Amino acid sequence: MTTPDNAVEMRSISKAFNGVPVLKEVDFEVHKGEVHALAGGNGAGKSTLMKILQGVYQADAGEILIDREPAAINSIQDAKSAGIGMVFQEFSLVPSLTVAQNIFLASEPLAGGFIDDREAVRRAKKIFDEMEVRVDPKAEVSRLGTAYWQLTEIAKALSQNARVLIMDEPTASLAKHETEALFELIDRLKARGISIIYISHRMDEVYRIADRITILRDGRRLLTEPLSAVTPEQIVEGIVGKKIEGQLAYREREHAPHDGVPLLEVRGLTSGPKVRDVSFALRPGEILGLAGLMGSGRTELARTLFGIDRATSGEILIKGKKVTIGSPKQAIAAGLALIPEDRRAQGLVLEHSVRDNLLLPLLGSISRGPLLDIGEGKRLSSSLIDKLAVKVAHPNRPVRLLSGGNQQKVVIAKWLGTEPEVLILDEPTAGVDIGTKSEILDMIRDLASTGKAVIVISSEYPELLAVSDRVLVLKEGSIIQDLPRGDIADEESLQLAVQGV
Repeated sequence: MTTPDNAVEMRSISKAFNGVPVLKEVDFEVHKGEVHALAGGNGAGKSTLMKILQGVYQADAGEILIDREPAAINSIQDAKSAGIGMVFQEFSLVPSLTVAQNIFLASEPLAGGFIDDREAVRRAKKIFDEMEVRVDPKAEVSRLGTAYWQLTEIAKALSQNARVLIMDEPTASLAKHETEALFELIDRLKARGISIIYISHRMDEVYRIADRITILRDGRRLLTEPLSAVTPEQIVEGIVGKKIEGQLAYREREHAPHDGVPLLEVRGLTSGPKVRDVSFALRPGEILGLAGLMGSGRTELARTLFGIDRATSGEILIKGKKVTIGSPKQAIAAGLALIPEDRRAQGLVLEHSVRDNLLLPLLGSISRGPLLDIGEGKRLSSSLIDKLAVKVAHPNRPVRLLSGGNQQKVVIAKWLGTEPEVLILDEPTAGVDIGTKSEILDMIRDLASTGKAVIVISSEYPELLAVSDRVLVLKEGSIIQDLPRGDIADEESLQLAVQGV
């Protein structure tokens, strides 16, 4: 039944792509001034449901009510007019423009037929004042940190009089103190009567910020309940469809790291100010975690090892032999592979098919003179899809149509296809559901059990502790602690080490 405090109601929404049902008579409603969490596994239908509310897709059946009135949302502009705003996980800002210019992009204030930048700055400042945050409207976005990008995205939505904000994994790129500041802002927006649909795979965040939760599974609504009425275990089981026990607990592997010549050894590696005199050894079968605050040099170390950033001094040895790595091509030849932090911008060609993305690093292995062996390419890509259980209707579909978790699986699968000796993963579980997280963690463990070496960079300390045999703590580009897993009592202990306490 429709109630007076519903800001949005979606009734019996159904949607199919190429005859494959994605949403099956889904009901979803959001009260005015509530934070409503939307959860579900990769491919459950969350993104499709929200894209229908945004006007990106149109439902095959069902209806949408805004403030109890039927609404025809057939375009993004229709959604904006209805007061629906979106804060994207992958930012939609133009880095070369100022904050104010981004906020009013395509809706610039005019004076005498010309864009009035001064008025844009004034309006932007007013929005930030109402948000109770300090952001310079004249600052160029490219010079700002991630947290300010997030605030600019929110201000952009509010500038269009959004009464309902969709937030898709809004903390994925934020540090802990930035996340808490965002939560405080959400509390203020909620007090103003703004409704927030909060998409997140992080249970601690959901319980901290949300009033109710809706879980989708296999395109259907499984439940809608107040957070006070469900336990985290029930939510996880609802998302995955089964109990997941012990996935985030460290466990000894049958083939533990063994002594002998290190598979990878780094001596005095330096690259600019973010990687400074780094030395460590990584043995066959070992999983090495990298922990540190944002800006500590974790990603920069990975980029230097993979030849993206040039080392200014130091040595890299593979199996005891010094190698020169001045490019990703040389890194691949030396037996290294890197799963990048930003899968969409750095790991995939979004408009290309799943098969083409999987085969990009493997073209040499399926070349027959000047031609490619199409049959071998199909066999190899199908094998990788099966190996990582990628959910895809057809390998020829564009990879952009996959859910975030399945996109991540494609990035991992294509590099596993190169059979690397050392696999480096930068934030491998960011923005994926708990079921996919457990699959990725098991894949990391299995790879190490075959004698390969793995480096894992993660801001998710429970996951880092679940797989790492050893953790290096970085600060300002240098290693400040080298901790065996047995010396780290719990997540709090690691947090204190990272903070330098």
